[in-house]
Amino acid sequence: MISSACFKLPDQFSMRKYLTAAIMLLTSSLYAQQKNVKLTSYVNPFIGTGAVDNNSLAGSNFPGPTTPFGFVQLSPDTEDKPDNPASGYDYNSHTIVGFSHTHLSGTGVADLFDVLLMPATGEIRSVAGDAKKPGSGYRSAYSHQEEHAGPGYYQVKLKDYNINAELTATEHVGLQRYTFPANTNGHVIIDLDHSLDKSRSYWSCKIIGAEIRVVNNNTIEGYRILTGWAKLRKVYFHAEFSQPIVSSVLFSGKRGNKNTAVINGTNIKAALTFNTNSKSELLVKVALSPVSIENARINMKAELSGWDFDGIVKQTSEKWEKELDKIRIEGTPVQKEIFYTGLYHAFTQPNNMADVNGDYQASDLTIKNAADKKHYSTFSLWDTYRAAHPLYTLTQPERTADFVNSMIRQYDTYGYLPIWQLWGDENYCMIGNHAIPVIVDAILKGIKGIDTDKAYEAVKASSTLNHPGSPFSDWEKYQYIPEDVQSQSVSITLEMAYDDWCVAQLANKLGKTDDYQHFMKRSSFYKNLYDVKSGFFRARNKDGQWLSPFNPLKYGGNGGNPYTEGNAWQYFWYVPQNVPDLISIVGGNKAFTEKLDQFFTLKDLPGEVNGNASGFIGQYAHGNEPSHHVAYLYDYAGQPWKTQFYVAKILNELYNNSSSGYSGNEDCGQMSSWYIFSAMGFYPVNPASGIYMLGSPVLKQATLKQGNGKTFTITTKNASAGSVYIQSVKLNGKNYDKTYITQNDLAKGGTLEFILGKKPNYKWGTQKNALPPLESFSGTN
Repeated sequence: MISSACFKLPDQFSMRKYLTAAIMLLTSSLYAQQKNVKLTSYVNPFIGTGAVDNNSLAGSNFPGPTTPFGFVQLSPDTEDKPDNPASGYDYNSHTIVGFSHTHLSGTGVADLFDVLLMPATGEIRSVAGDAKKPGSGYRSAYSHQEEHAGPGYYQVKLKDYNINAELTATEHVGLQRYTFPANTNGHVIIDLDHSLDKSRSYWSCKIIGAEIRVVNNNTIEGYRILTGWAKLRKVYFHAEFSQPIVSSVLFSGKRGNKNTAVINGTNIKAALTFNTNSKSELLVKVALSPVSIENARINMKAELSGWDFDGIVKQTSEKWEKELDKIRIEGTPVQKEIFYTGLYHAFTQPNNMADVNGDYQASDLTIKNAADKKHYSTFSLWDTYRAAHPLYTLTQPERTADFVNSMIRQYDTYGYLPIWQLWGDENYCMIGNHAIPVIVDAILKGIKGIDTDKAYEAVKASSTLNHPGSPFSDWEKYQYIPEDVQSQSVSITLEMAYDDWCVAQLANKLGKTDDYQHFMKRSSFYKNLYDVKSGFFRARNKDGQWLSPFNPLKYGGNGGNPYTEGNAWQYFWYVPQNVPDLISIVGGNKAFTEKLDQFFTLKDLPGEVNGNASGFIGQYAHGNEPSHHVAYLYDYAGQPWKTQFYVAKILNELYNNSSSGYSGNEDCGQMSSWYIFSAMGFYPVNPASGIYMLGSPVLKQATLKQGNGKTFTITTKNASAGSVYIQSVKLNGKNYDKTYITQNDLAKGGTLEFILGKKPNYKWGTQKNALPPLESFSGTN
C-alpha cells in the first residue's frame, strides 16, 4: 500500500509538462508505427475493376496476384467470354467462372485468359459446362464480403460449392489453395477453351489446337495454340496437385472420356476428382511457358519446387514492398491508397516473356535466348510513352534498359520497333511509332546497358521504312498524311511529327547533322494541317483540299475518321515538341489561353462520342491519353495558376479508391503514372525532353529514390482541395520561379518545396525565365 505522504499530485505546471511529454511520447510511438506500416497495405487491387454506372469506364484492372512485371497474372474471370472489361473481371458481376493464369491490366481490348482452373463439387456432368449456354456449367456465385486481395494474394469464397479459393504467384507459376467442405469429393476443372469472345470477327479468335495429358496421378500437362488480338500464341503448361487424382474425365466438346491419358482438340476440358473427405485442402501449381512444356517444368522447378503457399505469399509481397519503396510519400490514407495502387498497376507490366533459362518466342515465331534472362512484352506504347515510361526511367532504370533491348530485338527479327506488342507479337494496334520516344528518352537520360548505335539504327529504320499505319513515303512526298491515303490522318501526322523530333534529338547527340536537320524539318509537318480559318488541325486529301464538312466536336475511333479516339479539340494541343510554336500559330499567349479556357468549359457533345472518351472537363477527356498533357499547357502561356487549378481538379475529382477508381481504361500504367507524377507536383509534357512542368501537388511529401543512389524530395505546405495555388517554390532552399524542373535537377538529388494557398499568386511563374528555354524545343540542348 502506498502512503499518502509519499504520493503528491503534480502542480499545474508539472501537469502540463507531464501531459506534453505524454503527447510527445504517443506521437512518437504513432509515427514509429506509421513508419513500420508496409506499403503493400495501401495497395487495393480492386481499384479500377468495375464501373459504378453505365456511363463511366473504371480502369479494366484485375485483382489477382502477380509479381512485379511478372509473366503469370493469376486472377478470377467473371465472364464466360471475356470482352468488356478487358481484364476478365467485373466488380459488378455476381459470379466467377474460374481462375485463369494470364491477363491484361487496364487495356481497352481483351486477350489471354490462359489455362483456366475452377474447383467444384457435385456431379461431373454438371461441372463440365456447356459453351453454348453462358451462365451454365461450373461458375459460382460469390460475395465481396467474402473476397480479399493484396499484392501477391487473392481469396474468395465460392458460394455454390462452399469452397474457399486462395491464389498466389511467382513470376512463371500460379499457386492455388482450395479448401473443400467436409465429406465431399472435390473436383478441379481445367478449361483450355476459355478465351476472349470468339464471335468478335475482327479479332478472329480461334483455338487452333490444344492438348491435355495426364502424366501421372499428380501431374497434368498440355498446351494450346490460338489466335486473337495477338495473331498466334502458344501457351504450354505443367500442373501438379498436392493430392493424387482419383479419377478424371477429359472432354472434347460435350463428349467425355473417363480415365483416358490424353485429349486433343479445339474445345477441350478436364474434370479431375480428388478424395477431399479426409483432407479438405488441395493445392495446385501451374507453371507456364510460351516456348515448351519442358520449359514449363524448368520454370516450376526453379521457382516453386515445394508447396509452401503462405511462404510464396510472403515472398511475392516482399518483392512488391521493395518496388513500392522506390517512392515514399506522406498524405491522407486515401491518397496513399490511390498512389500505391497506381504504382502497383504501373509495375504490373511490361511482362518478362523469357523463361528462367532465357528462352523466349521472338516476333518471327522462332525460339531465341536472352542471355540476361529478360525479354519483355506487353508494350501499350501509344499510352505508356507519355508518362509510364518516363516514370520507369526514374524508378526502374535497369528494367528500362531491358525494355529498350527487348524492343530492339523486335527490330532485329521483324524490321520495325514495336507499335503495340503483345506476347512477343506485333499487333499494330493504335498509331504512331512510340517506341522511338521511349528509346530516345532512355538514352538521353543516360540509362546504362543500351547499345546506342544499334538503337539509332532501329529508331531511324522505324522512321523511314513504310509499315502499317506509317506510310513514310507519303509522309515525305506530301509533308502530311492525306486522309485519302491513310485514315486517322490528322492524329498520325501530329504523332509522327513528334516521333521525328525524338529521332532528331538522338541524331544530334550522335553528331549525325544531316539526319538531325532532316528529322527536325519533318517534326514541323504538323503545320501543314493547321487551318487558320477554323483554328484547328484538319484533314486534307492528297490534292491539298480540306476535308469537308468539318465539325471539331465530331469523334473518331480507330479508323474512318481523321482523329484517333478523339476529336479536333482534343488533338489540337498535340505539339509537345514545340509548344511555343503552337502558341505562336494561334496568335500568342492571350489567344492560346482563351482557347484553352474554351476547351475546358465547352461541354457540347453532339452525336456519339468514342467509347474511350470519359472523365470530361469540358472537352478535356482524362479517360483517354490525347488529353493527358493539356492542363499543363497554361504554364507555357503565362497563366500557371490555371494549370494548378485544373491539375488539382483532375487529381481530386477523377481518381478515387473505389472499384471505379479511374476515369477511363488504366492502359497498362499510364493513367496511374499521370496521377503519380501530378500528385508529386510535376509532369513530362514532352516525355523525351527531360523537362517536367510544375502543377499542383496534393501530397504532403514524396521522396523519390532514384537508381543513381540519390533521392529527390518534394514537400508541400497547405495542400488541400481548397488550397491548390502555388504561392512560392524553393529548390534546394533557394527561391524558384520557373514553371519547370529538369531531369538534371532530379538526378542531382535535393528538395523541392511548395507552399500552396487558396488564391492564385499571379506573379509566380510569369517571368521571362520561367519557361523552358527554346533550345529544349529546337533540339540543340
